[in-house]
Amino acid sequence: MFNSQLLEEATESLPSGLKESYKRLKKTADILIKEGEPLVGQSPKEVIWTKNKSKLYHYIPTTKKVKKTPILLIYALINKPYILDLTKGNSFVEYLVNEGFDVYLLDWGTFAHEDRHLKFDDIIHDYIAKAVNKVLRFSGAKELSMLGYCMGGTLTSIYASLYENAPIKNLIFVTSPFDFSDTGLYGAFLNEKYFALDKAVDTLGNIPPEMIDFGNKMLKPVTNFVGPYVTLLDRSDNTKFIKSWQLMQKWVTDGIPFPGEAYRQWIREFYQQNKLLSGDLEIRGRKVDVSNIKANVLNISATKDHIAMPCQVEALNEHISSVDKQYVSIPSGHVSIMYGPVSLKTTYPTIGKWLAERS
Repeated sequence: MFNSQLLEEATESLPSGLKESYKRLKKTADILIKEGEPLVGQSPKEVIWTKNKSKLYHYIPTTKKVKKTPILLIYALINKPYILDLTKGNSFVEYLVNEGFDVYLLDWGTFAHEDRHLKFDDIIHDYIAKAVNKVLRFSGAKELSMLGYCMGGTLTSIYASLYENAPIKNLIFVTSPFDFSDTGLYGAFLNEKYFALDKAVDTLGNIPPEMIDFGNKMLKPVTNFVGPYVTLLDRSDNTKFIKSWQLMQKWVTDGIPFPGEAYRQWIREFYQQNKLLSGDLEIRGRKVDVSNIKANVLNISATKDHIAMPCQVEALNEHISSVDKQYVSIPSGHVSIMYGPVSLKTTYPTIGKWLAERS
């Protein structure tokens, strides 16, 4: 029978180096096995509209003087949007609210089997378009700003292109892919010669989050599969690091099913056929023309991003009609651009300053 007390006593006779290694290993095991999950998405909010599993949140203001132009945050159809409100002191939502912005977020919720037929057509017209109307009605504003992160920015660009008369004052895109002519390793993984897209969708219905997570991690397999645990072992005595590690691991593994028909569109019409910027993408029978975008645009990439590479992001600016448009590349990765030291020092202030001048 295992006796932990005897083991602890035995380690006392070990050389100091081995003793320290054992303590780090034990601490790491305790973190992984015994400690509970951290709290996330704690900024005070209220639900102002629901559709299916999705909710539109309004964040409670913390200042008396709120800027008149509300901002709607749109996230991707994978993972959960609380990466934008991960923890107090390192939350993009918290930052915006404290700066006096009127903040809203469209949370897709967790799609289920009955949602497998949802397409981008539905997401754009029945979710985003209606959320925009709800924000305008709730806030009483005549125009709004929109921020899309990751695929959320791609979706936002499609909405803005199709609804060219919508009262959009400002558009902010953060690590959002638009040009799919060069997608790095994704291009090899998703090549139509090898990737049985139709078979995957027809068999699974919705694409499981584990499948998407595995594909993302395969872009840098050693770093993604092994790296986090090696780093945790090395820094298991750093309380601040442990909290950050737990938060990030919770979010990375907290994926949602990707509606099957939307996934079929995403892979075929974007990654395989690159239809967005060419004007060949159709949503409910209408071509998507990004030159219809005339709002003020801040387009942000991350220099170390291997999910939405800078070349994929920057290309949008050449195709839109906005007079006030700016492209910024921040020295960070796809996720660290919104959580971590770089986000606090660079990303949040960059967006906040740009938006304040236009709100």
